Amino acid sequence: MTSSKAFAIVIMAAGKGTRLKSKRAKVLHAIAGKPLLAHVIAAAQKVVAAADIHVIIGHQADEVRRAVESSGVGFILQADQRGTGHAIMCAREQVQGYENILVLSGDVPLIRPETITRLRDFHLAEKAAMTILTAEPDDPSGYGRMVRAGGDRVKAIVEQKALSKSQQKIREINTGIYAFATKPLFANIDRLTTDNPHSEFYLTDMAALLVKKKSPVLALKAAEAGEVLGANTLAEMAQLDAFLRMRKCNELMDSGVSVYRPETCTIDPDVEIGADTIIEPFVQILGNTRVGSDCRIRSFSVISDSQIGDNVLVRPGCIIDQSKVGSGALLGPYSHLRPASEIGEGAHIGNFVETKKIRMGRGSKANHLTYLGDAEIGEGVNVGAGTITCNYDGVHKHLTIIEDGAFIGSDSTLVAPVRIGKGAYVAAGSSITQDVPEDALAFGRARQQTKEGWAKRRREKSK
Repeated sequence: MTSSKAFAIVIMAAGKGTRLKSKRAKVLHAIAGKPLLAHVIAAAQKVVAAADIHVIIGHQADEVRRAVESSGVGFILQADQRGTGHAIMCAREQVQGYENILVLSGDVPLIRPETITRLRDFHLAEKAAMTILTAEPDDPSGYGRMVRAGGDRVKAIVEQKALSKSQQKIREINTGIYAFATKPLFANIDRLTTDNPHSEFYLTDMAALLVKKKSPVLALKAAEAGEVLGANTLAEMAQLDAFLRMRKCNELMDSGVSVYRPETCTIDPDVEIGADTIIEPFVQILGNTRVGSDCRIRSFSVISDSQIGDNVLVRPGCIIDQSKVGSGALLGPYSHLRPASEIGEGAHIGNFVETKKIRMGRGSKANHLTYLGDAEIGEGVNVGAGTITCNYDGVHKHLTIIEDGAFIGSDSTLVAPVRIGKGAYVAAGSSITQDVPEDALAFGRARQQTKEGWAKRRREKSK
């Protein structure tokens, strides 16, 4: 990382993005599980420290700040959005103490740290006043073209509508990503004018001002055009999302993870998965999830912000949110682990079992049609089908404790707060409202009565 006085990164994030036809600020639209702006910040943080990253906000400033403030970056308010040049004017106080700044767009989420570093290093090595990152997309229509004076030197940036017949053949475009030496930048920035159809101050115009002053303005072409182009429609957003998702799947497969039908899987960039794990089609793994080695995640499961140990089988249709699953556990099909569920090693959470805020010990099982909420469950416990921990009294939540080796019969209701002692049995169909001692048998149900012939007499009477 460069020293804080040598280099800073400024990210433009003040605009509305009106072409999206959305109420949300453009930089808040999400791809691959993160707002566009968060992707740009993540790339920038691999080049300079968060304290040397300054995000210029304006439209929906409070919402944008909240979305990314955990990253530790600084914020600069552009209260009136009067163009990119005006944005840098607003940042003057915060960044003029740096020797150089690099300007990124908050809506270019595919930008790579390697590209930022390459632009920075080229700019510093050449001692340029301004360095423009350029690209050659398949279709340059709509972009300003780079007119070179020879070699890396820039003669002019010509907008699409001003191109001469010969200049229309130029395919190299201005990406809107720049590096500046701050002294010549701020010595000339007040010379920018609003003599344009939108009456805005354009940072692009700095190139002409600096060329006129005979300050070195250089161009550096990006290795891949796709990474420096933004999205102006929701359809283009979807394309960027698909690109990042596929890139993530390819990274995982390169590291030994089997991803079947990767085009159907949704895996966020920060997800980590161990080698020899198999991800079946139509799986979603989101947020900061960590999945161990030798696991199998079967189709239609959704895992968010959770930790999955080694050798875990997640059967189809499971929902796992903000939970921890120990190695060797078996889940599903159609289990729902709600936040703060901790499932021990070798434990089973089966068909249509829902958990919330529980700790389940090693080797315990709840295989069928069960709700376990606000509970501490020991090791080697068997929870029968249809069991419910009644944790809510209408006002407060209460804790159920089931100690090691206990056996809970099917269709039992455990009315919290209640404790089932070590090795105790609860008979099927019981409603338990009092603690059960260790090694005891508890049952709470009405005595069965059988009336011979009653059903036959009722049918005959109704004829």
